[in-house]
Amino acid sequence: MDKVNLLGYGATILSSFTFLPQVINTWKTRSTKDFSLATLFIGFFSSLLWLVYGIMLEAFPIILANLIVMSSWLIILLFKLKYT
Repeated sequence: MDKVNLLGYGATILSSFTFLPQVINTWKTRSTKDFSLATLFIGFFSSLLWLVYGIMLEAFPIILANLIVMSSWLIILLFKLKYT
């Protein structure tokens, strides 16, 4: 594996875990009052655009990272809709 791919996979791993603590905290507390819907939608659609970009480039690290991050945004968004 070359340095560029190694860097991409490292970024993928870190990006994937960015929202995990927040998802767990939201699940435990059942509270999403501090999240605005605008932030959640912007984050979700930002990840969606990065996902499409990664698909167009056939860049697996970008695809994987944004599938995971987009899923995290979606989970928090669904919690927001359910708990408020």
